[in-house]
Amino acid sequence: MKFTAYGHPNIRSTHKNTLEFTKDLHLTVKGDCIIGVKADFALEKIKPLLKKNKIKIIVKVEDQTVICNANINKDFCSEHEIVIRRSNFLSDRTLGIKADKVATDFLHIINKLQNPNQKILVEII
Repeated sequence: MKFTAYGHPNIRSTHKNTLEFTKDLHLTVKGDCIIGVKADFALEKIKPLLKKNKIKIIVKVEDQTVICNANINKDFCSEHEIVIRRSNFLSDRTLGIKADKVATDFLHIINKLQNPNQKILVEII
């Protein structure tokens, strides 16, 4: 399952326990786990993944790729945001837990993520 998100000037990528993609168009600096806005994912396309135990999230920004592995939350049902957590905390917007990557793992490309024209390609398998 693939989707696209975009950068935003307020992306900080400083959260040490989560990362998030949102369909929101705007972002405040308090959203320090968000690494992409204007995400165009569809819940219906995510639902088949909920049958798996583990997922791999491949995030591509130009020539940079970050791969995150996580356990699936079978109760994920958010149509608005996807949250990946290092912890075991579950909510309806949490797609992955026990993740090996979080927002701080994207600091090396923060200048790209802060560009509102930057396309972020995401694949979840």
